[in-house]
Amino acid sequence: MTVNVHRRTLEKLYRRYNRREFVHPDPIEFLYAFSDVRDREIAALIASSLAYGRVRQILKSVSAVLDKMQPSPSVYLKRTTDRGIKSAFKGFKHRFTTGHDISCLLVGTRSVIEDHGSLERCFLTGLRDEHDTVIPALTVFVKELCGGSMLRSNDKVCLGLVPPPEKKSACKRLNLFLRWMVRKDEVDPGGWKKVPASKLIVPLDTHMHRIARELGLTKRKQANLKTAIEITSAFAKIAPEDPVKYDFTLTRFGIRNDLGKLPPLCKGRVRVG
Repeated sequence: MTVNVHRRTLEKLYRRYNRREFVHPDPIEFLYAFSDVRDREIAALIASSLAYGRVRQILKSVSAVLDKMQPSPSVYLKRTTDRGIKSAFKGFKHRFTTGHDISCLLVGTRSVIEDHGSLERCFLTGLRDEHDTVIPALTVFVKELCGGSMLRSNDKVCLGLVPPPEKKSACKRLNLFLRWMVRKDEVDPGGWKKVPASKLIVPLDTHMHRIARELGLTKRKQANLKTAIEITSAFAKIAPEDPVKYDFTLTRFGIRNDLGKLPPLCKGRVRVG
C-alpha cells in the first residue's frame, strides 16, 4: 500500500495544532481537572462513553455526571451505595443513554476498582507482550466492566456504552479513552504508564475515516474495527511507537469551525506493506 502523506507534513501539523488552545470543544478537557490518576481514569471513562452526538450536548452531559461526583470521582464511588448512585442519576438523559445506563456503568466501574485496585490494573490483566494491539486487553476489560450485578441484568448497557470488541464495531469511544490515558503530551494527559502507546488503535470516527480514505490509509467503506486496525497499521509505518499520535490534530479540522479546511497532506508518498 502507498500512503499519500509525508511524515514531515504530519509533524508540522502536530507541532502547530496539538495544543491545549485547540482542545475546546472536546470532552478531554474534563480530564485536566483531575491530578490524581484514580480520579482521571474514571472521568475519562465517563467522558469517552458519552462522546457521541453533538459536541455541545456531550459536554453538557459529561459535566452533569461529573458535577455529582465532585471533588473526587474515586471517593464518590467508594462512598456511595448502588441505590445512592441510581437515585443520583435517575433523571439523567444523553440521547440513547439513560440514568439507569450511566448508573450501571458507574457500579461496574466501582466493582472493577474494588477487585483490581484501579481501572489500569484491570486492563493490564488482559495485556501481553506478544499482543500487537490493545484489543485482547480491551476485550477482557469490557467483560470486567460488565460483570457488575446491575450490568449483568442489562446487556444493552454494555453494548451501548462499552461495546465489546468481538462485536466488530470500531470501539471508537473505548479507544479514545485509551488514547487519553496512555499517551502523554500537551493534549493527552496520560496517567497509565504500563500500556505501550505502540499498541493503541485509532479512535475511528467519521472525520478520521474520511481523512484516512483520502490519504490512502484504507479503501474500506465501513468504519468498523477491521478498518480502524488497518488505518492504525498504516500510521504505525510512519510513527511505530505512537500510531495514534496524529489523531487529535487531524480530526480538529472536522470539529472546530475556526481552523478552516485541513491543509493538503499529499505532498509525498510513504510506502507501507
